[in-house]
Amino acid sequence: MLFTGKEDVCIKVTSVPASLVPYRLSFSAQVSSSRPVSKVESNYPLDALQYLNTDQTKASVKMAAGHKFDRDIELLIYYKDAHQPTVVVEAGQASAKPGSLMGDPVVMLSLYPEFPQAVMSSVASCGEFVFLLDRSGSMAGSRIKSARDTLLLLLKSLPIGCYFNIYSFGSSYEHIFPKSVEYNEKTMEEALNEVKRMGGDLGRTEILIPLEHIYSQPCISSQPKQLFVFTDGEVENTKEVLNLVKKNSGFHRCFSFGIGEGASSALINGLAKEGGGHAQFITGTDRMQPKVMQSLHFALHPNVLDISVKWDLPKGVSVTALSPPITALFHGQRSLVYAQLTGQSSEAAEGCVTVKYSLAGHPSQNQVHFSLKPAEDTGLTLHRLAARTRIRSLEMEERESRGEQEEGLKKKVVELSVQSGVSSAFTAFIAVNKGDGEVIQGPLVVRNVPTPRRTAGCMLMQCRQSIHPVMNDMMGLRSPGSALFCPPLRNFSNDSFSVPPPRDPLLQLVSLQKASGCWVLDPALAAALGKTSEEVEKPKPASVNQEVWASILALIWLHGFKMDAQEEWELLAMKAVSWLRAQNALCVTECVEAGNALLGCSVQKEALGL
Repeated sequence: MLFTGKEDVCIKVTSVPASLVPYRLSFSAQVSSSRPVSKVESNYPLDALQYLNTDQTKASVKMAAGHKFDRDIELLIYYKDAHQPTVVVEAGQASAKPGSLMGDPVVMLSLYPEFPQAVMSSVASCGEFVFLLDRSGSMAGSRIKSARDTLLLLLKSLPIGCYFNIYSFGSSYEHIFPKSVEYNEKTMEEALNEVKRMGGDLGRTEILIPLEHIYSQPCISSQPKQLFVFTDGEVENTKEVLNLVKKNSGFHRCFSFGIGEGASSALINGLAKEGGGHAQFITGTDRMQPKVMQSLHFALHPNVLDISVKWDLPKGVSVTALSPPITALFHGQRSLVYAQLTGQSSEAAEGCVTVKYSLAGHPSQNQVHFSLKPAEDTGLTLHRLAARTRIRSLEMEERESRGEQEEGLKKKVVELSVQSGVSSAFTAFIAVNKGDGEVIQGPLVVRNVPTPRRTAGCMLMQCRQSIHPVMNDMMGLRSPGSALFCPPLRNFSNDSFSVPPPRDPLLQLVSLQKASGCWVLDPALAAALGKTSEEVEKPKPASVNQEVWASILALIWLHGFKMDAQEEWELLAMKAVSWLRAQNALCVTECVEAGNALLGCSVQKEALGL
């Protein structure tokens, strides 16, 4: 029996010794791309990569023998020249009506831009950053805690010289400052103290009024507005909200974050689309911080303007866009464009697509020539992806329409959904018995699939890990090797116990950084580094001041122990490096060597950016 949560539910799991499992599993995959495949990595051991053609655009990979399938399979596929635009043409379905999306060829343009290093290395030191946080009742608990931790990282990562403010909303709204203020140590600490007190206690999700207030504030000269919106719900006036954002899109960018499965995709995607920003969704066990910090990276770099996509095709062939126009491009962020090709051409015919945009005042152009001969044996993957994109666009239009126009759009969505086999807001999949064509009635039938048995001790550990740790002794769990008993469990909340959870060591260190980018040598820093004050102070070179030494130690710790979370602390580390360079400190090499010895690391000075 396996305990599954707080409710009194136990599910039977058929478990047998591994040697008696009546089946075997293997895994192999074929990779096909318009770009050469450079390598494939996995969290499981792999056999050697086998190339299937001379240009290495097709390859086969197989899992090595002996794997247990005891965790999800992850494959990382690396391509050569990945940042170059690519175009793929897919043949239509032979049985589909010519002129329909599924009957005609579909073309997909993939953009994965890599902007010049000169632009990317000059992080903007200006901007007005406005953070709008949902504090409705559904945000209470772990969501509001994660949001508070995220605001800590954001505030520590802002550049000196910018302006900022924090709004929160529910049935009403609040703001920390009457208007956006200059970012410095005093205003940062004041904001952080207010953030610590924020809870999910402001009622319903009503975002329109605080947005109207934000947009009513006068713009700050030479400080482009960057709006970050965090919400876990949906609103009744999505159309009015998006129209407001669109109306003000000329002087700001909007980055939106949907928290949890209940966040409205129409609202989150619409905010980013109309605001020329980027949308992120945080669901399941996703961490909010890396996704938000990625968007802050985007916000700190110049806006890409005047984006256009132009298709040049042979006579007799026309193109119909299936994707909405691209409103934003970001470094290292993929954008996809789908289109339907209509008409006839020779197999040797070629097409061309040109993408133009302006970055930091400099015009840029990418041009791709491609064969109109469709790819074979693709399983209509591109058609269904294109249909999904088109369906989502039509659904958005339907929400904003009324009367006959609304009914017409709904009819288009249903037709396209049925034709492509892609679900929509107005269609669903129904199980049908292929023998008699009848809809299957009644509840689903559960089939027990034998799985390898874990040791009783492991099963006991799994059961215990799914329960609050303080409850282990209350559960009446018996010793390893005996039957596992799952008695009814009362509803306990974390508030029933007074032991606070330990703070994330990364956030503990980040919270000690000053707005200027430096750290101070004090007992709190020593504790964050896992050392005593004496251990931290003793190896400091005599000619180096305490803040320089403290800041180098913090950077070594980040690079030595938290590289897996680099995207979360990268910006604040850059700020620390800038501060250190401005000090013209002596003995930096000696400090790095002493810091490595103290912390047990081997981080090179060059890796720190020094």
